[in-house]
Amino acid sequence: MATKKKRTPNVHNNSRMVVAADSAIHTEKHDSDPAFLRLRNPTTDATSLYMLSGGDVQLFEVKAFEEDFHSWFVGQTVQRDGRLLFVTPLDPLYLILPYLIKSGKEGKFQPVDQVVMDDEFPACSRLLSCTRSLASLHHITEEKKVGTQRFHRYSQDKTMNWLKKKVERTVSVLKARNISVGERVKSTTYITMKSELDYHDEDYLRYAHGLVSEYLSQDLSQDLLTHLQLTELKSPKETEPPTKKRKLSDKPVEAEEDYTKFNSAEFARKPPKKMTAAQKSLAKGDKTGMKTMSSFFSPKVKAEKK
Repeated sequence: MATKKKRTPNVHNNSRMVVAADSAIHTEKHDSDPAFLRLRNPTTDATSLYMLSGGDVQLFEVKAFEEDFHSWFVGQTVQRDGRLLFVTPLDPLYLILPYLIKSGKEGKFQPVDQVVMDDEFPACSRLLSCTRSLASLHHITEEKKVGTQRFHRYSQDKTMNWLKKKVERTVSVLKARNISVGERVKSTTYITMKSELDYHDEDYLRYAHGLVSEYLSQDLSQDLLTHLQLTELKSPKETEPPTKKRKLSDKPVEAEEDYTKFNSAEFARKPPKKMTAAQKSLAKGDKTGMKTMSSFFSPKVKAEKK
């Protein structure tokens, strides 16, 4: 009697494909391994995925490259999660800042470990373990020291100056790497033939402001724009002529012209072409019993029932 093959049990696989620097996964000098954490996003106030290196020394943000119908072969298993995760360093002050702003409304100096607290995201307290966190708090807070304890209060002026330096450093990198900037590159549906030599400092400043604002709330981003002495621009849809538009979607591009005009009678009235000698001799031949090519493709007429 033939025996049925036993199927291999479907074991849940938690493997992920991650692209990370050595500093993110180096654990020789630390007791704990790198860990993924769900923390409050400083821009959207929603849940986002981050990673702390071994010993909670450095914070990393996690970005995902995702495609439909994609999976990975990991060893002898298939990983259904086909995303490719990119891990890049991130200043922990961006995530600490919203907690300081909230407590700063009270106007009191408080221990920072009593400020960075969140019932929904209890892991946020681990941000203070990062090397840069406590050492960099003076950039965004006023500080008082009583004995061995330190107390902090949010400072809007210091924060604006700190963010301005972030923008200026970003501008330097953009110029050094010849990154295309300008108002029109904000939308991928627009094309610009502007030379890099034509870009002004304001173009770089606006672009760098947009990059830094990816880690700021909308109100803080607007305050930074004012601090940089920049005015808010209109939407590209209002400033760009319609001839500059291009659809870069994966969907088929719709024709912007009316191609039905080529079916009109004006385009059908063309002078008859001259016949060649072969065509003339064929036309003189006996066509009795011959059918035209179009008759093979015309619909058949149904016979009427008697």
